[in-house]
Amino acid sequence: MSNVDWGLDGLVSELRARREHWRRARQRDPEINGREFPSLDVMHQVSEGLAAALFPMRLGPSDLKPKAEDHYIGYTLDKALNTLLDQAVLELRFGQNPPEPFVQTREKAIAAIREFASRLPDIRGVLDTDVEAAYKGDPAARSMDEVLLCYPGVRAIIFHRLSHELFKLGLPLLARIMAEISHSETGIDIHPGATIGESFFIDHGTGVVIGETTIIGRGVRIYQAVTLGAKRFEVDEHGSLIKGGARHPVIEDQVVIYAGATLLGRITIGRGSSIGGNVWLTHSVPPNSQITQANHEQRCEEQRAKGE
Repeated sequence: MSNVDWGLDGLVSELRARREHWRRARQRDPEINGREFPSLDVMHQVSEGLAAALFPMRLGPSDLKPKAEDHYIGYTLDKALNTLLDQAVLELRFGQNPPEPFVQTREKAIAAIREFASRLPDIRGVLDTDVEAAYKGDPAARSMDEVLLCYPGVRAIIFHRLSHELFKLGLPLLARIMAEISHSETGIDIHPGATIGESFFIDHGTGVVIGETTIIGRGVRIYQAVTLGAKRFEVDEHGSLIKGGARHPVIEDQVVIYAGATLLGRITIGRGSSIGGNVWLTHSVPPNSQITQANHEQRCEEQRAKGE
């Protein structure tokens, strides 16, 4: 222990006063309600458990033998799903006014997590296409095992496929926590509300941002520092942001978006198009377009000359 006097008694007292002020303003009493929010640490354990159950011989324990796979998956899923259930109850109970009976909330949580569990085989099937797309899309990749173990884009899409299902099942907070765990590990920020088709590949990945209402088709490939974002945020008469609304791009099948490109607003990038590096795009483009920084700047100059 340190011999330095940090004034801890006073600090603890002041921090308690701050907490109590915040809670009183929001009519929250932890003595009555107990823990109100899901846990970041617990959701990290759930995320790792689910990923390991999907790919046990690659993301599971190093001493796992093939003959023990089914036993390991069963044990791991049972633990992960029961833990996820507890977290789902916390999310569903938070903000209930008036609160419904605990049993009723738990039954809703059980139904949601049971449905989530039933979708895991299909999630694994789609992830197989993502892993294959990463292998085929990168000449540096030596095997599909390598991309599964080493590529941040693959890890990000594993967690996105899981978090997206939670989002659709009415558990947006759990979904967002899982997405942010992936974001902190990979540098790839995918909102769990984004809809992404199969055979999706993010190469390199650092700095990629994919917004909540983005829709991505099949066979799409994007590179580092790509942003699929909103062009503007609508506000109400009080100046507060209006939540919801389709505000992010639609990317059709077989599109490639190169490093540093920024695509904003509810625009559509037509099937088979290629968007070059560092392009800033706020308008839709037809299928099979080839948009580079040079030809995009020329188009903008032509529009300005016409007064468009």
